Amino acid sequence: MSTLTTSPAGPVAPEDPAARIGELRGAIDACDAEIIELVRRRLQISQEIGALRSASGGTRLSLSREQQVLARFRTELGPDGAALGMMLLRQGRGRL
Repeated sequence: MSTLTTSPAGPVAPEDPAARIGELRGAIDACDAEIIELVRRRLQISQEIGALRSASGGTRLSLSREQQVLARFRTELGPDGAALGMMLLRQGRGRL
């Protein structure tokens, strides 16, 4: 359903839906690029933490820390957020 907006000159016809969809898809593409960059950065940090833990005689991963991460994702994004958090954790820790 389209709605008319108003301007000082009177009613303005709604924007072309196809053009608006193109703009919104461009915004999604920009978000995706940022997400990909952040995931890459997160993986590098996670791998460095694992290497430092191993080098200092500890285990490569911390289950209590993983639970904290999953809880934050679940709280902020719901059940699918927890799945996203788990995918990030698996990528960051590598093969067990």
